[in-house]
Order: sequence, then structure tokens, then C-alpha cells
Amino acid sequence: MIQLTRLNNQQFTLNALLIEQMEELPDTTITLTSGKKIVVKESEQVIIRKVENFYKRIGLLSIQTLPENKEKG
Repeated sequence: MIQLTRLNNQQFTLNALLIEQMEELPDTTITLTSGKKIVVKESEQVIIRKVENFYKRIGLLSIQTLPENKEKG
């Protein structure tokens, strides 16, 4: 779960697992897997950091990452 802010300054908690896509149009619009759209004040980059931290907390994203250019041998 991540905390976000609607354009009217109302804070809410969103289950980050339900995010399908995000766009900055210029306001950040989040589309959920249900098709519902939510417009928030946070930038796309801030939300990405919040989602990554959430994934780490619940064990979906390893804290240790592999090198991007690791050659197979």
C-alpha cells in the first residue's frame, strides 16, 4: 500500500499491486487494473519510488539486484 494525494489535497492509500499504468498529462494519472483512473499530485517518479519500496517491503522486489550487463557463461 502506498499513500498518495488527490488534487484536492485529500490523502488516500492505494494498493500498488492494482496499478496497470501511469501517465503525466501534465497531472499524474494512474490507471488501475479495473480500468478506474485516479489523478494525483505526486509525480510519476515519486510514485515509482513508493511502489518499489512497497514491493521490497512485501518481498516482491529483491533489495539486491543483478548487474544489467551480466554475460551468460
